[in-house]
Amino acid sequence: MSELPTSIDDALQRARRLGVDRLDAHLLVGAVLQQPRSWLLAHDRDPLPPDAAERIHALLQRRAAGEPAAYLLGHKEFFGLTLAVNPDVLVPRPDTETLVHWALEVLAQPPSHTAAPRVLDLGTGSGAIALAVAHTHPQAQVTAVDASEGALRTARLNGERLGLAVAWRLGSWFEPVAGERFDLILSNPPYIAEHDPHLPDLRFEPRSALTAGADGLSDLRRIIDQAPEHLQAGGWLLLEHGWDQADAVAQLLRDRGFLGVAHRHDLGGHARCTGAQWAPCRAGTLSGRDALNSGYEP
Repeated sequence: MSELPTSIDDALQRARRLGVDRLDAHLLVGAVLQQPRSWLLAHDRDPLPPDAAERIHALLQRRAAGEPAAYLLGHKEFFGLTLAVNPDVLVPRPDTETLVHWALEVLAQPPSHTAAPRVLDLGTGSGAIALAVAHTHPQAQVTAVDASEGALRTARLNGERLGLAVAWRLGSWFEPVAGERFDLILSNPPYIAEHDPHLPDLRFEPRSALTAGADGLSDLRRIIDQAPEHLQAGGWLLLEHGWDQADAVAQLLRDRGFLGVAHRHDLGGHARCTGAQWAPCRAGTLSGRDALNSGYEP
């Protein structure tokens, strides 16, 4: 299969034999020809110019080798936004939209004293979560943190291109926001165990954004432990995690003193996100571990 494809149909047939998903093949061929999928279907017998054939052949080979289509295309759709992506950032997944939907539910009922709720996105990557919140809830004051300079550069460029105001901070987890408090903290942190057998399938994506210790919970533990120092009374912490980590994350939240632990399910029906509220500090209520020990529930 070293010869170049001669037509659009030939290119798509080669993609199928290589094991490339049909939609990915259409996207890659369409990107080279700068034509939509409908045009490809109507012109599938058209001959391919030699330069286009070479580019299509190279892209299909790379996709067949496992390189994400989003990297090859240079962009990915997320929550209605087109985001630039590259090997510095994870490819945004549809399941992560579950976290955004939950965040918007929380922001729809902000505390009475908060006209412009402060939102923190930890490990922002491409900026997908932060930008989706900023776009859909423009009253929110969104801050996003990432320890990778390359990732933060990508996120900042996405924000500028979309015209969305987000405060981008470089650093590890809560370090860049020392002394600050937020009404809502969100994170899709690394949560894959270091020796997970599925890691080779993700070899093109940044490993530092994927793995977190022997059980995949190291970063989740750190975020949960430190979050109360950065949450307003009654503030929420919402976390994405692995499909089989919901119970473990829920227990970590309870042990730290969070209240009203709940889950949200992804498109496959798995408990993909877990969150809870930091107890209000008002007269007649308790907070933190005191609330947990007393059996208080909001």
